[in-house]
Amino acid sequence: MTDKNKHFDAVVIGSGPGGYTAAFRAADLDKRVALIEKDDVLGGVCLNRGCIPSKALLHISHIIEEAHALEGKGVKFNVPKIELEKVRDWKNEVVGKLNKGIAQMAKARKVQVFTGVAEFNSKNEIKIKSKDKSEIISFDNAIIATGSRSSTIPNLPNNHPSVMTSKEALQLEDIPKTLLVIGGGYIGLEMATVYNSLGSEVTVVEMLDSLLPGTDKDIVRLLQHKLKKDFHLIMVKSKVVAVKPNKDSSLSVTIDNKGKTVEQKFDKVLVSVGRKPNTENLGLEKIGVQLTKRGFIRVDEKQKTNVTNIFAIGDVVGEPMLAHKATHEGKVAAEVIAGLPAAFDAKSIPAVIFTNPEIAWTGLTETEAQQKGIEYKKTEFPWGASGKAIAIGQSIGKTKLLFNPDNGKLLGVSIIGAHAGDLISEGALAIEMGADAEDVSLTIHPHPTLSETFANAVEIFSGTVTDLYIPKRTK
Repeated sequence: MTDKNKHFDAVVIGSGPGGYTAAFRAADLDKRVALIEKDDVLGGVCLNRGCIPSKALLHISHIIEEAHALEGKGVKFNVPKIELEKVRDWKNEVVGKLNKGIAQMAKARKVQVFTGVAEFNSKNEIKIKSKDKSEIISFDNAIIATGSRSSTIPNLPNNHPSVMTSKEALQLEDIPKTLLVIGGGYIGLEMATVYNSLGSEVTVVEMLDSLLPGTDKDIVRLLQHKLKKDFHLIMVKSKVVAVKPNKDSSLSVTIDNKGKTVEQKFDKVLVSVGRKPNTENLGLEKIGVQLTKRGFIRVDEKQKTNVTNIFAIGDVVGEPMLAHKATHEGKVAAEVIAGLPAAFDAKSIPAVIFTNPEIAWTGLTETEAQQKGIEYKKTEFPWGASGKAIAIGQSIGKTKLLFNPDNGKLLGVSIIGAHAGDLISEGALAIEMGADAEDVSLTIHPHPTLSETFANAVEIFSGTVTDLYIPKRTK
């Protein structure tokens, strides 16, 4: 038995966005909380090796691209000089500032932080192993928020310095002259965007027939058209079959490109083929927590596992693997533990891909509607008719909306264009509130803004648009 000083109302394993949110919310609800993190700093993958550092680097990337685009508009800058050490320092400063903020909030809330690897001894005890000691704490409830890690592919040389996951890519050790990105998902394309703007010649290989598998093809088509101009080469319906190290630390890569074998040499290779949950070595088998065939933890709408006092949130419970979903789930779990009537019942979960242009969607996608046989009416507003988009040189884009054909309620929103990630929240709120086309069209949107495109798309649906001329249909 452990002493009462090591007993907690709630123990949270993992300090990513979902984990620290769950811990802080439980503490705010007067629970005695422990937060266990295997790394020396709080924040998890998102803050330290994912969302935040990648967006800091993408900010630099977008500025470089915007400056270059102004050359055709009468403003010419000198070729940017990349001081890599200073770029790394700035990226690390951003991360460090947020690390410090989370640690301060944990201290203010009297959340006790343990550094080490957690393993369940029983349904009410956890062993924490650190570098120099091992200790046991007990709990009434536990929340598993251990996140995910990068998947890999076979035939890669082990521990080769020129083979990177997103973690190594974000460390920005150097800018390779040639870079192969294996995987055309959002992480691969975001990192490809960063390295391309910093000077790498980028090649992307994607096994399926288009980039961003699962995303609406009309949206992806606009992005892919631009990226073909930016990147050296994009190969879809292709897969890497062999990677052979060379004496100069480069890699010779054999690619099956639509049935034709090609071999190319690259200075570095980034593997970005998805992520898998961190559910091993937690001792879940000891306490009987059920997993899916893919290793995710099964939970209900209250984030409860099949073990009554064990909860799970974030990437370990499955798709979509998004920080803001984990955060919402963390609050639900903490509130259920505190006896509040909480449940995860969001009508839409927005997703954003921070390429240039950005892609964002929420609610029902057209691809999903077609796969599930859901009836819908579609409307879209091209950004080539947006005054703001034209004025800032960002007319490549569109705002697409899906409506219920019976009652006009908004079902889904997809946007491609500058700041799409900032614009998508209006769609998420509208879906959550059950808004219909009239609700949106009667909401005055400021001019000139990109947010107008949302209202413009609705006006096309309702037949009241004036920023485009749409011929009347003859009866």
